Amino acid sequence: MSVSLETLPFIDLYLRLDGQEPPVFRSNERGKGIHNQLVPEEFLPTVEQFSTAIRAELQDRTDGTLTLDGLRVRLSKQQMADGSLWACARRINTDLPNLFNLGFATHISTHMHSLGEREGLIIVSGSAGHGKTTTAAALLIDFMQTHGGTAITIEDPVEYVLKGRHGAFGQCFQIEPEGNNDWAPTLERALRWGPRYIFVGEVRTPQAAEQLIHAATTGHTVITTLHGGMPEEALTSLLFLAEQAMGAGAGNILAGCLTALLHQTMKEDGPFVKYLFTEENAPGDPIRSLIRENKIGMLSTYIDRISARLANQQAPIPAYGQTGSGGSHGGSVGGMPPLPPLPPIRK
Repeated sequence: MSVSLETLPFIDLYLRLDGQEPPVFRSNERGKGIHNQLVPEEFLPTVEQFSTAIRAELQDRTDGTLTLDGLRVRLSKQQMADGSLWACARRINTDLPNLFNLGFATHISTHMHSLGEREGLIIVSGSAGHGKTTTAAALLIDFMQTHGGTAITIEDPVEYVLKGRHGAFGQCFQIEPEGNNDWAPTLERALRWGPRYIFVGEVRTPQAAEQLIHAATTGHTVITTLHGGMPEEALTSLLFLAEQAMGAGAGNILAGCLTALLHQTMKEDGPFVKYLFTEENAPGDPIRSLIRENKIGMLSTYIDRISARLANQQAPIPAYGQTGSGGSHGGSVGGMPPLPPLPPIRK
């Protein structure tokens, strides 16, 4: 009796298309995302059928998508240095994440939820396989369910199927750029749709970084994922790309539009986060000042301070289905008092 490939807990499945090397996969189970494992023997007949379907789907192409027995994957084919031909199948998720079920402490989830009321740039950073896209998708879904409006995602590949309705007043459209040079024009065209929310997976070019920052300064809430071993590394990499397209003034613009940076590391017992956020309508916010002064390395000083502030603020879990104007709430969220301002760092 064959075993459904859908029950194999993989994120990425690696298969040789022209030989008999054992297939391996990267697991989506908590704490195992960085490990490659051999496909269990009972799945091998199903994987062989899957390989045949991949060969038929790709033929002369190197990339594509495939749906088989209810499982949807993004495909990438590559010839290796030794001449062997391999394919990577990345699972496209259909089970949508819920922000309050991701394992974050309640005060962190609640503050993340409140960011849907603000405009500007939200960065979700971390190493590969540590759940950046899952967190970003959960944020976007939460914002649409709570506040409504149009959302556009720009990813290659699409990792969660978010298209369609969310809540009573939310609508999501999803776009896959056709190459690195298509990211910036795609983002520019997306702005003409009047989106309230934009999600951009992995900024890859200076021009895309410029368009991303432009969107975050023109009345949109923009979410993006960035690779980085530390929060400062992710912010530095974005600024490096932006400066190539925008010049030395990119730091001033990024400082003005940054709303939050969430750095995520997946542990055995759930996600561990380092969190930075700026004060709303506060150009003199100390975090913004450090970015303007190109002292991003000093931002780590604020991480513990912000964690303590959030932990000391009691916050109820919000109910979905409510809509909001998205305007300023005087710094309060859900009837809670505003957080006290951060003190400046002595230089």
